[in-house]
Order: sequence, then C-alpha cells, then structure tokens
Amino acid sequence: MNGTPSVIVFDVNETLSDMSPMADHFAEVGAPAELAKLWFAGLLRDGFAITAAGGNGTFADIAAGALRGLLPAAGVGRDLDGAVERIMAGLAGLGVHADVPAGVRGLRTAGYRLATLSNGSAEIADRLFTTAGIRDQFERLLSVDGAPGWKPAKAAYDYAAAACGVAPERMLLVAVHPWDIDGAARAGLATAWINRTGSRYPDYFTAPDYTAASVAELPEVLGPAGD
Repeated sequence: MNGTPSVIVFDVNETLSDMSPMADHFAEVGAPAELAKLWFAGLLRDGFAITAAGGNGTFADIAAGALRGLLPAAGVGRDLDGAVERIMAGLAGLGVHADVPAGVRGLRTAGYRLATLSNGSAEIADRLFTTAGIRDQFERLLSVDGAPGWKPAKAAYDYAAAACGVAPERMLLVAVHPWDIDGAARAGLATAWINRTGSRYPDYFTAPDYTAASVAELPEVLGPAGD
C-alpha cells in the first residue's frame, strides 16, 4: 500500500446491504429459505464467467435468470413469473446493516471521499442509502453496468478510479468478500475487509491491508484521510 488513500469505494451487496431477509422472500414463494445463498452465489459465478469471456451482463438479468433455473427444481412451478418478481422486489427493498450509517458518517468526518462500486445497480444503491439517510455522504454511486466487466476484473476498479479522478493507489476498497479484496489489491487499491462473522480469511487470496469487525470500526482503524 502506497500512502494514505483519499477515496473509499464500497462494495454494496452484503457489505452495506443486509441480505439476510432474502431467505424469507424465498420461503414466501414456497422455496427453501437456504436457497437464497445458493442463488446469490450462482448469479455471482455467472456474472464472473461472462466477464471472463469478455462480456458484461446486467445484475438484474442474471439474477432473474438464475431464479428461473433454480425455483422449478425447488418445487416452485406455478406462477414462476410472480415468484421471480416477488424475490427481485425483495432484493430492491433491502436495508443497510446496523453498523453502516455511523461508520459512513465517521469516514466522511475523517475527510474521505466516498463512492460505491457494485456488481448490482446504482439505482438500488441510491434507494438503499436514501432510506438509510446516508445518500448525501456518497459523491458517486458506481455500478459495473458502466464498466467493461464485473468485479473482480481489474477493468472494474480502473473504471471506478477514473470516475473518481484519482489513481488506483489513492483508493481503498471496503468489502466483505475476499474475492473482491483480492481483485482490488491486484488492481493497485488499498483494501479493508469487513469480517462481521469472525471467519478466517482464505490464504489463497491477497490479504487485506485492514480488517474490521464492522463498518462502524473503520474510522478508527483507518485514521484520517490522506491529502
């Protein structure tokens, strides 16, 4: 890591948004609640695969398509369109983790410029932060919809750096996903891993520069922004 970053770019899905209610939405349509995690992992896999092959699919299209593949096998045969619509609406209606508002405001007070870089949509992030009362803390809500491909491809992080007008080494990515930490580190960004569950960081990924148990801890862990 070279110097102190001035811009913090956040992952959104699971890092800032609390996706645990998605299990209830799966149960509401008659699918096993635990299918929610399999669905999310599968849509990420397919998005990564499309990027690796040189394409760039939208999160919403891949998410809905993955549901159409999973739900019938889970016994949801009738009104498949309605079930997909209900689950997708639940995704758009999630809230932030309880530790997020205080942490975000603390980082702004510490002098950091804040942005997001999500494999999801900027519109969902805007709704999420507006509901949480922290939309004004972010100067940019970036999505890979405008980038050459999904994270963790280097081009996604380069896109965010260019949009924020800084070199990658002046940015820090915050994420709960080790694959995102690894991708950002390989692209030259500093990294901070949010480990809310106390899990072990995989040895095969590049280690984070910082680790915190919550977003609320980040202002103290990182200290003031660089010039």
